[in-house]
Amino acid sequence: MRVADAAMMADMESNTSAPPISANLMRIAPDTGAVTLLAGRHRESGRLVFPLPQGPDWAAEELPQRGSLWSWTVQRFRPKSPPYAGPDDFVPYAVGYIDLGPLIVEGRLTGAALDGFCIGMPMRVVALPIALIGPPRKVVSYAFAPDTEGDMA
Repeated sequence: MRVADAAMMADMESNTSAPPISANLMRIAPDTGAVTLLAGRHRESGRLVFPLPQGPDWAAEELPQRGSLWSWTVQRFRPKSPPYAGPDDFVPYAVGYIDLGPLIVEGRLTGAALDGFCIGMPMRVVALPIALIGPPRKVVSYAFAPDTEGDMA
């Protein structure tokens, strides 16, 4: 798969007509485009995991949309193929762990320069458009961006 360009990302944040890459990963509010990640709580043990596993032993649980950057790094080289199926002209990107309270979730970081992130920074989950190559189609995954609203609710 290949990650879409900035113009497509801006369009996707306001227009979430593309489906989520997985129904067990997240929900996208049709009216606002807000992304909510889906965790799974094991019905017997109470253990919480992300993403939501399939099966009757797991109950869906929405994770908070805001958290703080727990740790991060920059992917500066093209990963091996397979599994990487992105463009040959690799562009470095940031990856981080976001403390959402009940869980720490790993995800791509967006919305700031590669040196613009810092541990403890307020973050929010956002739509990340992806253009799949075969068969060609657009889907939405998630990423984390700085929370400019500043409310960690």
